[in-house]
Amino acid sequence: MTARSALRRYMLVNFLTWLPPGTMMATMVLLMTERGLGLAQVGLVVTVFSVVTVSLELPTGGLADVVGRRVVLAASAAFTVAGLALMSVSTTFWMFLLSGVFKGVARALSSGPATSWYVDTLHGIEGPDADLKPGLARGGAMESVALCVGVLAGGALPLLAPASLIFPLAAPSLAGAMAAVVLLVVVVFALPEPAHERRSLAGVLREVPATVMGGVRLALGGAVLRRLMLAAAASGMVLISIELLTPGRLAELAGTAEEGSLAYAVVAALGFAGSATGSTLAPRAARLAGGSARGAIAGTALTALSVGALAATAGLDGPPGLLSAGLAYVTLFVGLAVTGVLCLELTHKAVTAAERTTVTSTSSLSLQSGGIVANLTLGSLAAQAGLGMAWGAAAVVMLASALLFVRMPAPTGSSPARALPARSGSG
Repeated sequence: MTARSALRRYMLVNFLTWLPPGTMMATMVLLMTERGLGLAQVGLVVTVFSVVTVSLELPTGGLADVVGRRVVLAASAAFTVAGLALMSVSTTFWMFLLSGVFKGVARALSSGPATSWYVDTLHGIEGPDADLKPGLARGGAMESVALCVGVLAGGALPLLAPASLIFPLAAPSLAGAMAAVVLLVVVVFALPEPAHERRSLAGVLREVPATVMGGVRLALGGAVLRRLMLAAAASGMVLISIELLTPGRLAELAGTAEEGSLAYAVVAALGFAGSATGSTLAPRAARLAGGSARGAIAGTALTALSVGALAATAGLDGPPGLLSAGLAYVTLFVGLAVTGVLCLELTHKAVTAAERTTVTSTSSLSLQSGGIVANLTLGSLAAQAGLGMAWGAAAVVMLASALLFVRMPAPTGSSPARALPARSGSG
């Protein structure tokens, strides 16, 4: 396999991984409410999804480091198929809840293995000094492209689906399940792993906890990774501040909830396009800034300024408020993507293959933990002091996180707290 071939496969897997959730995004809540669920029940389904994802982040990362990337990615695709297919035919709260569990398992399983497969494969082809930025940037761009395409397609499908054949709002989730079937086939046949010794189930189960603990100790004990985990938490706070507060703001600006929903779909698609642009620009940002850490500072500063712009324009009404909010939203995702790609590169340079996916899952867990903090604080702050104050607080947190990249130690690629040396081979 060549480096170009590995990159093409990595990009395709990233696209197919994020296309299903993008496709269901626009109609998920509407489907549940049309099938009779109240808003409280919808919130509980979403909460269960989040809890399952967070609970399984580290164990599934450790599992990928023990049994291999392809097996875990294939399992993720299978759970996605099950979750979205069940969602498309669900008619009761408990069916939607089970669908949320399946989707949470799939999300946790997909966190990290594809990137780890690509990094390991590229290291095997070009050596440990291979430049990771171009490939990681293109992979990140494909995630954003998939979400952009998915949310637009999911929004249009209910208008095109024949009501005599399928409930229109169920069409996007069914289409997402079909895309996940394609992902499963691609993972099984296009992501080769070298042969490794046959492992017993008991042996695998014994190694996963040790691998997880080794990855956690590495993430908390290493100066580089500790800073990167904190930066991920700050990004999580910003992301949740956007997801939590933007829909209501756009509905207020547009005039009605229906028009606000359409405005949010368009702005979200533009945000994903901005994220794809930021991922593509990340290598250039690092080159112009004089290194990945300095490039991350630039991306973090751009993100903070964009959230600050949302705070500053929170009092504008009508088209000026809508335009300013949209521009700030898109620019924010450009900055987040630049920082995200460069942080991913720094993370992979700081670990060995034996603990790669576990540490990536730890980073994802940090991001979601930051989101939980934002959920518990920014909503109340916005209700009591206004949107401007809540977004202002998020901007301050993001700007302060830029200090984490100042004089950052160079990643060494070795770990003071090694996970198990014996592991499954990978691409």
